[in-house]
Amino acid sequence: MTDPTHPAPPATAFGPLAGVRVLDIGNVFAAPFAAALLGDMGADVVKVELPGSGDPARGMAPSDGEEGLLWAALARNKRAITLDLRHPEGQQIFLRLLATTDVLVENFRPGTLDRWGLTADRLREANPDLVVARISGYGQTGPYAGMAGFGTPATAFSGYLYSTGFPDRPPVLPPMNLVDYMAGTFAAFGTVAALYHRDAKGGSGQEVDVALYESMLRFLEGMVTEYDRLGQIRERTGNEVPATAPLGLFASADGVWLVLSTSTDRTFDRFAEVMGRTDMSTDPRYRTNRLRVENRAEVDAVVTEWFATHTAAEILRLCDDKGVPVSRVNNMSDVFADPHVQARDMLVEVQHPKLGSLRLPGIVPKLSATPGEVRTTGPSMGDHNAEVYEELGLSATDLDRLTTEGVI
Repeated sequence: MTDPTHPAPPATAFGPLAGVRVLDIGNVFAAPFAAALLGDMGADVVKVELPGSGDPARGMAPSDGEEGLLWAALARNKRAITLDLRHPEGQQIFLRLLATTDVLVENFRPGTLDRWGLTADRLREANPDLVVARISGYGQTGPYAGMAGFGTPATAFSGYLYSTGFPDRPPVLPPMNLVDYMAGTFAAFGTVAALYHRDAKGGSGQEVDVALYESMLRFLEGMVTEYDRLGQIRERTGNEVPATAPLGLFASADGVWLVLSTSTDRTFDRFAEVMGRTDMSTDPRYRTNRLRVENRAEVDAVVTEWFATHTAAEILRLCDDKGVPVSRVNNMSDVFADPHVQARDMLVEVQHPKLGSLRLPGIVPKLSATPGEVRTTGPSMGDHNAEVYEELGLSATDLDRLTTEGVI
């Protein structure tokens, strides 16, 4: 795997990927998020940024003064170095780094690294066992491969955006970089699968090709089969979920919005008992989910009236007693205050070098024997130049010269 003439990367204390080194040369969301997920599981992630400018995510909102709060989370568990991959000597250093690396993660437009001279063959020559995770808007092949691709346009291209919102209004964009995070998750999954193939099955290194739009399209399997077999296009339905009734948003007597889901007939029967409407379980209009979907307006009217006569606390207690899934529509203040979120360690406290204590999302998934860990917030640009390049055998004199010449 790694070149025996170079020192092995340092192993982190926790996680199933301890001892795996990842080079993250991506920008903004998808590739850096994939690398962060690997870092959560113990990988030694080295973030490579262009000297002087760095990753644009550093300057994205929100911020606390000069400190980017998004960056603190997105670049967690990483060591940061600067290196100009377009510079000939920068490329030589990069290839030396690859010799001690298991995974390279990038999200440049396809062909960018080739134009710089960092072809796939050159990467393989530096490390034949390298796993290369490539994330792009439309993938590495196909007629659109060379097109610019960001997450928001990919949301539209995938078919997802068309179905969001209310029928009489325009589609509604997700309030966060949904496709980028999904693509990063698929890239991390593909990377771990490739590492397993290489290390447990005696295979070779390979490329993991993730397209932003495909990450979303994979989640639309119901819409795909619906169109394929029935020729039906899923239109905007607001808060209705076409497959199930009742399912959606309902307001309590004290003005709290809650989400109810009765995705099976047994669940609906239990909810009908909660409402004191066991007659609905045998009524020929409502006794199966398909019938309830056909008569959704009538069913929703009954549910809306029942919710409006009970407080949120009553609804949550009554439904939970009967095993009916209901949840408050939480804002982030609610999430922070919730005892279950706290008990699950889903808001972990990490020390930021300038801001002090900062809470970040916890580890997902939770492994019983080799749990991951959030060790650090996102580092300052070039924070670990001396540390990482010293591992490569470069001296302080070398680093001074390379800095002066703009290589690092």
